Amino acid sequence: MANVRSNWAVMALGVIVASVIGLAMMSSTAEAQQIYRPGIWIDPDGCEHWAMDDGAEGYMSPHRTRDGRPVCHRSEICGVMSTDTLFATDSHHINASNRQRLQQFFQSANAFGYLIYGHTDERASYEYNIALSNRRANAVAQVAQSIGARIVDVQGYGESQPRAQGHNEHAWRQNRRVEIYCLR
Repeated sequence: MANVRSNWAVMALGVIVASVIGLAMMSSTAEAQQIYRPGIWIDPDGCEHWAMDDGAEGYMSPHRTRDGRPVCHRSEICGVMSTDTLFATDSHHINASNRQRLQQFFQSANAFGYLIYGHTDERASYEYNIALSNRRANAVAQVAQSIGARIVDVQGYGESQPRAQGHNEHAWRQNRRVEIYCLR
């Protein structure tokens, strides 16, 4: 009888130890996955916000001067590049001549920073268009960063913000673009 109790006690102790180890491993794995990405986000009005994001949750606070005024920049579209001339169909690679053209643009724009937004036409799936517009906007941003330009935000909007309405080649051509906003 004592031997049975002893076996039950050992098994219970084993279960408790295994549970504690399992919980400790789960919490350390969750902590390891929380990678916070600090940055400055600029809203459509050109005002800065300090932002921190771990992919699941985020925190944002307006950037203000010592006397409480928001830090804002004047922003304007300073370049709209047709993706038909910058990229091959279904591609985000920029050839050497277009890379040089973009570098000259960023060197002469005299801006504090840049917002780069990619757009597509409506002919593929929503998910595909978001991914392609992100890759293209990031490719343009990499060219800007290669000459020391400050990139504040890069977004791909896919087909969600068309420039032209319609379901024909004329409208699609206008909607395939990368917009560059200059912050001054």
